[in-house]
Amino acid sequence: MASESTSPVLSHTITLPGQLSQPVTVVAAAGVSDSDFRNAIESSLFKQWLKNIQTETGLLANGAMSLRQVLIQSVDMFGSRVGFLKFKADVIDKETGQKVPGIVFARGPAVAVLILLDSDGETYAVLTEQVRVPVGKLILELPAGMLDDDKGDIVGTAVREVEEETGLHLNLEDVVDLTAFLHPSTGRRVFPSPGGCDEDLGLFLYRGKVDREIIRQLQGKETGLRDHGELIRVHVVPYNDLWRTTADAKALMAIALYEMAKKDGLLPPRKD
Repeated sequence: MASESTSPVLSHTITLPGQLSQPVTVVAAAGVSDSDFRNAIESSLFKQWLKNIQTETGLLANGAMSLRQVLIQSVDMFGSRVGFLKFKADVIDKETGQKVPGIVFARGPAVAVLILLDSDGETYAVLTEQVRVPVGKLILELPAGMLDDDKGDIVGTAVREVEEETGLHLNLEDVVDLTAFLHPSTGRRVFPSPGGCDEDLGLFLYRGKVDREIIRQLQGKETGLRDHGELIRVHVVPYNDLWRTTADAKALMAIALYEMAKKDGLLPPRKD
């Protein structure tokens, strides 16, 4: 009787400084190829997650929890780099012996920019309308994008995303980091959905003054990298209406940071 051949389970062992006596086994789920598995464990997304859990505020910091195993479930490549990574981490609460919720969708850091334009005594905010398949809707949101390299050029990425999505050209020195006003213990980033996703956001502010014609030209403008599937339409709305115009968490968080920073006198004077 012929027996079915089975492929060996792909695995990798990691030794973390905080738990030297208990190495972590990283394994691949069925269907994950050898190349995807290797790309996953060598990716900046996975390495950053391992770094995060070992920081002063990380899961393993006080010895109350331990990491036993990581199951790599899926890998989405963006060209030659890992864009999205999904895995399950077996993190154990030592006191109870129970696992804590450990499903991770890793996509890494991103940026968004609150653009405020003064024109004829009115302040306007610039939004982009984008197709968002995960929620099955068109969403009005701040110009935003993922950091696509390991160099951490956060401000440069923010400016580049604005230019690609709106056509506006911003000077780097005029961009204010709103998340820099947060307490250092936060890492000066915000987490939109930490229950399932590692994404952390840097939120920025740009304030400028433009002619009414610029507002008119921006309204309804079609932009985006069409060859990357970006179908973007620009919308310009009065800033006072912004908070009730969009369901975008990035925009609502940026409004809160901007208003509080303004109230506390933390914003630098606008350059006209």
